[in-house]
Amino acid sequence: MLLSENDMKHLTVLLAFFVLHSCSNHGQLTLIDKLPKKLSENSGIEQLTEETAWLIEDSGNSDNIYKIDFKGNIIKHLDVKNYKNIDWEDLTKDKQGNLYIGDFGNNESRRKNLVILKVANPELEKGNKINAKAIRFQYPEQQEFPPQREELLYDAEAFFHHNEHLYIFTKNRANPFTGETLIYSVPDKKGTYDAKFLGKITLGDDWDTCRVTSAAISPDSKTIVLLSNGKLWTITDFKIDALPDASIQEIDLGIRTQLESVCFTSNNTLLLSDEVREGEGGNLYSFKLK
Repeated sequence: MLLSENDMKHLTVLLAFFVLHSCSNHGQLTLIDKLPKKLSENSGIEQLTEETAWLIEDSGNSDNIYKIDFKGNIIKHLDVKNYKNIDWEDLTKDKQGNLYIGDFGNNESRRKNLVILKVANPELEKGNKINAKAIRFQYPEQQEFPPQREELLYDAEAFFHHNEHLYIFTKNRANPFTGETLIYSVPDKKGTYDAKFLGKITLGDDWDTCRVTSAAISPDSKTIVLLSNGKLWTITDFKIDALPDASIQEIDLGIRTQLESVCFTSNNTLLLSDEVREGEGGNLYSFKLK
């Protein structure tokens, strides 16, 4: 049957509509599924088993860690019974499966109660609550609380575990914006510490896409990734206490949602998530490093 010119125009419009609405733009990321609506303010992710992940939320939300499957379901949650969620901003693990919750969100660089909470492998917990040990720390270089606007450098949303230490990357809120992230380390054991300053790296001059929101290290410890709202940086050929001297490559992910969380599922595959903002986000993604 031959179609008229009008019919062809209508068919073209319908096809364009279908393509537009069935293929949302996730840039270079591969969409796995929507996250549970309860986790619209997710801020950290880590994987302990192949088909599930653990997530946390940031300030104003419950003192819980959540286990999800990759079909958008919460399948377990545990209440961290002895510490409150002041501003949980990232999640990482060690080789034994212990989780570390970074309660170091510090938007105005006012806090004097920065802490990382260490919980035993939650996969082994049979109840609905879990205990935490506190790793308390301060940045010795910070002298004012809050500092001047040009020194708003002590917020943090990103860290990873390596060789009995936790490596923290700060989120730059300075005005004027410098693009720098400061790097610190603290031991992974309960106690109170002065964080050790390891230097700084400059990621760019764009406020929206050059502030670090999460970090992770590959299982073979050869690649570090830093995440922002739209970009990813890979750090390779590094000495762990001299990261500013390492090779750093920028990847534009082609998406500008509020990406908040990243972890490795293998040496070259990442799991990422974003918060819900202005009707976008709230998704679980994967990304393969080249």
